[in-house]
Amino acid sequence: MCTNFTAVTGPVLRDTFGVEPPPGTWKAEVWPGDAAPIVRADARGRRECLLATFGLVPRSRHVHGARDFETMNVRAESVGDRRGSCSAWHRTQLCLVPAMAIYEPCYVAGQGWIRYRIWLPDEPALGIAGLWKQWPDGSYSFAMFTVSAPGHAVMKLMHAPGKEKRAVVIIPYLQWQAWLACRDPELARSFMALYPAEKMMAVPAPLTPQPAEEAGAAGLGAPSR
Repeated sequence: MCTNFTAVTGPVLRDTFGVEPPPGTWKAEVWPGDAAPIVRADARGRRECLLATFGLVPRSRHVHGARDFETMNVRAESVGDRRGSCSAWHRTQLCLVPAMAIYEPCYVAGQGWIRYRIWLPDEPALGIAGLWKQWPDGSYSFAMFTVSAPGHAVMKLMHAPGKEKRAVVIIPYLQWQAWLACRDPELARSFMALYPAEKMMAVPAPLTPQPAEEAGAAGLGAPSR
């Protein structure tokens, strides 16, 4: 599962995703509960970008007294059966989550947990398959789709040994528009595939303290965590 990624800047949204950046600012490194840009198709099929909270059901929306649960990722296999995601799925509220890289923990013998940065060296950005939801107050939230990855050369190394291996769904650039325009849940499942490991790069990227103020406007660049 992915709970941390590097968001794109305003220029990347314009030049690579073909959308105007949304009003507001966002952090360079996004964590659960943070706002980040997502791209979806409007009623006419045109791409539009808006800010949404990372986590399909943000913690602030959890029912008081109910068991806590994580909603940053949704399983492609069961998205239509989960109470937090089924309505958005059946309405095909699909989006792209623009990212420069994702981060996953890798357990290294003798060293313990090391955070790894994973990205596509031959592409300007990642378009991660996402599901969005709108709330009564007009705010938005999103989650990333994941698929099983036990044999994937990169993703099988992430997370604890012996634990289930999963990977976010990265939509190839030439399929972005088809994904956003899809209005059939069953057809949407055809996009749920592992990205080729040979086209990915993964390197250690330990967490380091960041300055408290590294601000930037959405159109100029995202503020960092």
